[in-house]
Amino acid sequence: MDTQRHHYDIDIKWKKGGTGTMSSPVLSKKMDVATPPEFPGGIEGVWSPEHLFVASVAGCFMTTFLAIAEFSKLEYEDLDIKSSGVMAKKDGKWVMSEITLRPKLVITDESKTDKAIRIMQKAEAACLISRSINSRVILEPKVKIMSASVAPDYI
Repeated sequence: MDTQRHHYDIDIKWKKGGTGTMSSPVLSKKMDVATPPEFPGGIEGVWSPEHLFVASVAGCFMTTFLAIAEFSKLEYEDLDIKSSGVMAKKDGKWVMSEITLRPKLVITDESKTDKAIRIMQKAEAACLISRSINSRVILEPKVKIMSASVAPDYI
């Protein structure tokens, strides 16, 4: 196996209208994918390529964070990532111009707050999906200190 190259195969079978079923030979679950409702023929309530684009950046941030946090021996209780993408016209063509990641990390040791933020920043910079796209990626990290004696607050 070539350790310098990895392949990710996806198959999409058109169903009808603007909907298809997405699958991979190495994954057990299939999912529908459709034109987003903002466009003609778009379908409400179905994952769109635009949702998947934003999800790939957020998912990559998460997995990269997990690897760096483990290597850095950062202990944390929870991680929740809200993300949003902005599609806009650039030079007359639609592009995903910006993706904002809003990770909220829960830790128990307040003295590790700066380390936690640095690790989130490193994860965003190291994310291979973010490095592979032209969209601007904005990171807005928050760290929550969990303590029994003090009301939790995000820093």
